[in-house]
Amino acid sequence: MSRTTGPAFSVQHIPFSYAGSWFGISPVVAEKTYAEHLHLVSHQSGLHAVLRLVPTRAGGEAATTVSASPARLVWTGASGRVELAYESVDTIRLRGEGLGMAIRAARPTLTPFSGTYFYRDPVDGAHVFTDYGTGRRYRVTVLAGAAEAVGAQALGTADRGVLVDGDGPWEVAIEEYDSARPPYRAGRTFDEAVKAAEAEFAAFVGAVAPWRGPQTPAAELAAYVLWSAIVRPAGFISRPAVLMSKHWMDKVWSWDHCFNALALADGLPDLAWHQFRIVFDHQDPAGALPDSIAHSEVLYNFVKPPIHGWALRRLRHRLGHLDPVELTATYDALTRWTAFWLDARRGPGEHLPHYRHGNDSGWDNATTFDPERVVQSADLAAFLVQQLCALADLARLLGRGGEATRWAATAEQIRAAMLDQLWNGERFVARGAGGNTWTSDSLLDLMAITLGDDLPAPIRAILADRIREHLTAFGPATELPTSARYEADGYWRGPIWAPSTVLIEDGLRRAGHTGLADDISARFRALCSGPASPRTSTPAPAPAYATARTPGRPAPT
Repeated sequence: MSRTTGPAFSVQHIPFSYAGSWFGISPVVAEKTYAEHLHLVSHQSGLHAVLRLVPTRAGGEAATTVSASPARLVWTGASGRVELAYESVDTIRLRGEGLGMAIRAARPTLTPFSGTYFYRDPVDGAHVFTDYGTGRRYRVTVLAGAAEAVGAQALGTADRGVLVDGDGPWEVAIEEYDSARPPYRAGRTFDEAVKAAEAEFAAFVGAVAPWRGPQTPAAELAAYVLWSAIVRPAGFISRPAVLMSKHWMDKVWSWDHCFNALALADGLPDLAWHQFRIVFDHQDPAGALPDSIAHSEVLYNFVKPPIHGWALRRLRHRLGHLDPVELTATYDALTRWTAFWLDARRGPGEHLPHYRHGNDSGWDNATTFDPERVVQSADLAAFLVQQLCALADLARLLGRGGEATRWAATAEQIRAAMLDQLWNGERFVARGAGGNTWTSDSLLDLMAITLGDDLPAPIRAILADRIREHLTAFGPATELPTSARYEADGYWRGPIWAPSTVLIEDGLRRAGHTGLADDISARFRALCSGPASPRTSTPAPAPAYATARTPGRPAPT
């Protein structure tokens, strides 16, 4: 059994999967729910644990340790080991010696509407699980060794599965498919499958992180997280897409996709462009983008902020030339998305748009929204200004000078209203539907820094000073750590998030505060690279320019 190359990782934190696949191998069987054993978990029609995988010895469960790298997952016990690898996007191979494997339905109870039915296929003798949760079939074909079926055709509550004998070498294939396909035939050996997966991942990481080296120890693992989260088009996912996770965050959200696009842009421009455009495939008649897209659902009950102009400007810089037809389609889609904020999210006589819930901001439970939920805020105004400027850029490029002038004028109108109505001389305030204003200790109140040098220099300086107060050893906490409402694991009330960190770092850099931007970048990259847990590690020393209020306790990601 050959050795696998690539970064090692824990399947407790990162699912073992393969670019394009809709399933992974993981102990996570529901939101924040970890099973004792690894499962084949599919993300078609939702998150569904389909098969439970348990190493065995002499008819009982065997004690094992699990290790994983991009192309191979291994259970190791005292008497032997079992290996698992992807042969293709919908097929895995398992082989073992000295240990067997029980491949059981994850749920023992079958009803007319739920659970997993199990039978032996008369056509080829394979063992087939039909799962109500995913609406798909899972075929187990024994390639070598002996196996016993239990619970075939059983109804109600029963033990259903394939018990593979570990006395001698064995190998099986497991496929996920829709209704029918020809009997399984191995297209390559197990070792060839591993080598092929290694080569695919190596090509991916070589494209997205060619600069990696000893000083960037987390680069390959970060690339694996991105690569393994890719799914092929299926259901409502109209393009190759990066899910936010193949754990329970198994969707595309209408702002996270922008950051995935930027991560891929330098090395894989076509895949990056798919990430940017995918949410626009589901734009509604009002111009709104969906809140999220999954295999079998598209949600419109909330939206996400209009950061797409900010993202598009950076994508265009990194992607270079874009097809004029594609640019025109993007301009039209971005126009409709911007019109949604101008028409549907501005009250009569108002220049500033509003959120209707914290969920619309992407910062769902940020303390900015504690007094009221229908809110005008500086972050929203700043994002919309940048989107209007991006539209003006595109309009000029497409030869639509009159439209460019109108977009630029609207951007200036909103920027002026933001400064006039939301800046109180010391900080930006939030404003409710009835005209009440308030401040909070949320980092969200400082996100207008994304306007960079489009803000007056004194305001930029004040925002930079307040951002310093949010600094931890690992970057800016989303709630001021000295706040009474700070929660170390409080979603948007303390934890450090990549999107907010990227936006702030970029805004500070364009605002002229490059030293602070560099420091935030270094701290966050240390968080991603370091072996220590952010909950327990010692904060880094504060830089010379940090205020006395630089917090002494870091916020977790």
